[in-house]
This record gives sequence, structure tokens and C-alpha cells, in this order.
Amino acid sequence: MVVVVSHAQSWSAFLTLRQAPLTSSSSFRIRPLTPRFRSLTPRFTTQRLGSLNTRCSINTDVLTDIATDQEVRDDVATDDCGCTIPVLHLKSDILETEALNLLAKGTFVDTLLTTLPVLSEEEQNIIAATPAHPAGLYALYASCLAGYMVEQLWNFASPAAIALIHPSLLPVALMGFLAKLAVIGGGPLVGKLMDHFPRVPAYNCLYIVQTAAQLMSVGMIIHGHTLHPTSASSLLFRPWFIVLVLVGAVERLSGLALGVAVERDWVVLLAGTNRPVALAQANAVLSRINLLCEIVGAALFGILLAKYELVVCLKIAAGLMMGALPIVVSLTWLTNKLSSGVLDRAVETCLSCSFPSSLKSENIVGVGLEAIKHGWFEYIRQPVLPASIAYVLLYFNVVLAPGGLMTAFLTQQGLNPSIIGGFSGLCAFVGVAATFVSAKMVKHLGILKAGAAGLVFHASLLTTAVAVYWSGCLSQQTPVFFFLALVVLSRLGHMSYDVIGQQILQTGIPASKANLIGTTEVSVASLAESIMLGVAIVVNDVSHFGFLATLSLVSVVGAACLYCRWLENPTDTQRTLFSFSPHL
Repeated sequence: MVVVVSHAQSWSAFLTLRQAPLTSSSSFRIRPLTPRFRSLTPRFTTQRLGSLNTRCSINTDVLTDIATDQEVRDDVATDDCGCTIPVLHLKSDILETEALNLLAKGTFVDTLLTTLPVLSEEEQNIIAATPAHPAGLYALYASCLAGYMVEQLWNFASPAAIALIHPSLLPVALMGFLAKLAVIGGGPLVGKLMDHFPRVPAYNCLYIVQTAAQLMSVGMIIHGHTLHPTSASSLLFRPWFIVLVLVGAVERLSGLALGVAVERDWVVLLAGTNRPVALAQANAVLSRINLLCEIVGAALFGILLAKYELVVCLKIAAGLMMGALPIVVSLTWLTNKLSSGVLDRAVETCLSCSFPSSLKSENIVGVGLEAIKHGWFEYIRQPVLPASIAYVLLYFNVVLAPGGLMTAFLTQQGLNPSIIGGFSGLCAFVGVAATFVSAKMVKHLGILKAGAAGLVFHASLLTTAVAVYWSGCLSQQTPVFFFLALVVLSRLGHMSYDVIGQQILQTGIPASKANLIGTTEVSVASLAESIMLGVAIVVNDVSHFGFLATLSLVSVVGAACLYCRWLENPTDTQRTLFSFSPHL
């Protein structure tokens, strides 16, 4: 029971009883007033008391035994400052009786509860498919289109330009390996920094760092192109190449952090965590943009390289980088503006967090090691760890996927280069198709079962492909095409889980730890990929391709089994996180 006493112009008192909703098992308890008459003497000024007269409600049934004006006038207390305060005489037994009667009738509160509108299933589905901030999402798509185009173009141009400087694969392999080490070691540190600073300024600063690293890489490659080194070993110890390796690692680390911020944090806020269909569609659109930029970026630089000299192509790429910088920064600001400032706040609003302040007192190495330790600790504690481990296990599959090892194997089989290029292109287009399929799978199966379907489909087709390989008939052209067709179709399941698994992680990971856990997960995935590349370096003969393919298959089947076992026995936390999924 809440007793509200208010002052009116004529000192008339008004009393309101507020009833809270009770369950059938709960009981209504009223604390009795030990003294029969209790004086309420707050020290208010006359002006403050007068300002309360418009916020009171009258309940005449309860005011039956309140003292008359004469009784109240006799018991007026005078404050030290000269303000007179009225004293109300309340009978606790009457209040208890009337309160119980109110509970029995439940007139006002029950009326309020019964008049609340209930959405139909169709209306709930419409809300689930409608983004929370659609205009902000479109601005984010445009920003990602400009940023991804330049990034994917440079991802293709950088190794191609280095390979034209020297025909050995060692410089490119060394740059890729050191970039993965930078991601493994620096990913948690950058993710923790992103979690401690405001989103939009941190994103823009990081994109400026990435662009600066790309421009410096362009300058180093142009400088190296004029020197013409005689051997790969002499190239590795040139100052310009050392600078190129360092800025390349910074560029990859920055790109990783930007991607995690958009895919694990921003898109969740703009689409809505409790709107699974809208979030699935937003993830699918981002994946399509990334895949299309990968195709267009590689094709664009290839066309430029066929018409112009390498230095001219690199200068054109540098111009695109500088032109994209103000576009991305402006669209990032516009995204926040159109979404009513939903990205304004820092992920952690505490300005005196221990981590940023430690940068002033400790060395960066100690802070980095602590960030890596904390990132691994939070990664292991996340509520959707099995889904994340399944995602990481897919990165062990570096053989049964478009890439350098598959290209080398197909070349040894004597296939035409146009067929090999067509295989890579088909894999990319199937990935784009998977982004359309994944949203419909989430709508009809639910998030969790859609992820299981993608993994099982991926594992089944790769099992058939490995069986075709071990049948020993790949010496003929038709079985080779059948083998490649199975690998291409398996990408449908892989990319579907890539989109759906990302949504599972978006839902299960708290917003305050999204960047830290996301960058740590990508670091673990890079570690898994590096392990398989190390095995491939040791077992480098093409005759051992079957062994590498079997290892890749085991990792994919293990991911599917782990995820399905997790899905069979959902925990209370899992049910709470995905309570909006009707198919859980």
C-alpha cells in the first residue's frame, strides 16, 4: 500500500491507494501503524507544497474516517521556518479493511490489464521482419559497400603486385603468415579498445588508420618495383619490405576490427536483437556486399593490370582509397544520425575503466598480454561457446574450399585455367545465393535449427566429395567435375552457417563484450587456419592431397556433431536467449 498525502490550496488532504498485481499464491500484507496517530512533518516550503496539487487523485471510499478540518486545524505543527504543516489522523484498521476490499474487487487495475492490446501472430511476424532503424541500416550498407570495395581490391592487388616484383611465393607467404600472427596477438587488444570507446569516433579513427596503412603499402611496393631484387632472400631483408610487412599487419588488424564492429555490434543495434528475421536479412545483405566486392574488386584490378603498368594500377588504387575515406566517414556519421543516435553511447559508459587508464601506467606489451588473457577468458565463458567452436572448426577446412591449395591440386590434375577460375567464381556466387537462403531458413526453421541444417548439408556433400576422391577415379575428367560440383554445392551450407552462426553469436554475446569476444574468435579462427597451413607446408606433395582433404572433412563433421549435440540439450540460458525463436 502506498499512501500519498498532498497539499491543496485549502489544506484538504487527498489519499490514493495503489494496488500491485498479485498472483494466486501471493498474499497482501499491510504493515500496521503502531501508534494510532502518526504525524507527517516533512520540511517543505510553501511553494513546493503548492506545486503538488495537480498530481493527486481522489478516492472518496477510503477518506471516510479522515479527521475533519477542525481536527486537522487543531493539530497543525509549526516548523522552525514558520511554515505550518498539517497532521493527518489515519485509522489503520479502516485502511486495512478497505484495502482488502479493493483487492477483492480489483476494479481499476484489472480493467487496465484487460484492455491492453495483444498482437496477433501475423503482426508479431511483421515486427520480427522489420528493422528497428531501417534508414540507418541503408546508410550502413552504403558505407560497407565503399569500404569493402577498396579493402577487397587491395586484398587482391597486394599479393599480385608483390608476385610481379619477384616470382617466388615466399614474400607473399611470409606477409600472410605475419598478418595472421598480428591478428592472433592483437585482435583481443583492439577488440577491448573498441569496447571501451564510443563507437562512431573509434570506427572512423580505425578506418583512417587502415587507409593510411594501405597508402603506405602502395608507396613501399612502388619503391620496391624500381629496385628489382635479384633473389627472394635479399628481398626479405630490404627496409622497404620490412616496413611493408609491418603496415600490412596493421592494415589486416584494422580491417578485422572494423568488420567485427559492424557485423557483431552495429548491425544488431540497427536491426534489433529481438527481431530475428530482420537481423538475418541484415546479415545476409552484409555478406552479399562483401562477396560481391570480392568479385568486383579482383576483376577491376585485373582489368586495370591488363591495360596499364603496375605502378599506374597502384596509383589508381591509391586514388580510390583516398576517395573512399571521406565517403565512409560521412556515411558512418549519417548512419548514426538516421538511427536517432543509437550508436552514440560508448559500449561501456564508465569513463574511469581500468583498461584505458592502464595504458598510461603500464607498457603496451603487458597491456596486450592482459587483453589476450581477458579475451580468451571471456570467449570461453560466452553462453554460445559450442556454436562459436563450430564456426572456428570450419576454418580448418583449407583444402576443400576455393584457395591456393585447391588451385595447386587442380593445376596438377591438368585442368584448364579457365575451369579453375570458373570454379572459384561459382563458389563465390553460391555464397551469394546462400545469403538469400539463410534468411528464409531462419524464418521457417528458427535460428538454431537453421544453423544445424547448414552444417549437416555442408558435411554431407563434403563426405561424398572425399569418397569420390578416394575412389581413385579422378584421373578421368568427368569424376573431377563431379568432385568440383560437390565442393561448390557444399559452399551453400558453409556460407549459410556463416551468416546464421554470426546471428547466433550476435544474440548470445552481450553488447558490452561484442568486439572483445568477436576479435578473439577471429583470432582463434586464424590460429586454426595457420595450423592447417603449417600441416600443408610439412606435407607439401600433391600426392598427400587426400590426407589433407580427410583432415578438412573431419573438422567439418566435428563442427556439425558438436553443434547438433548442443542443440539437442538446450540449457536454460539458451532458451532465454532464443526465446523469440518459435522453433527452439
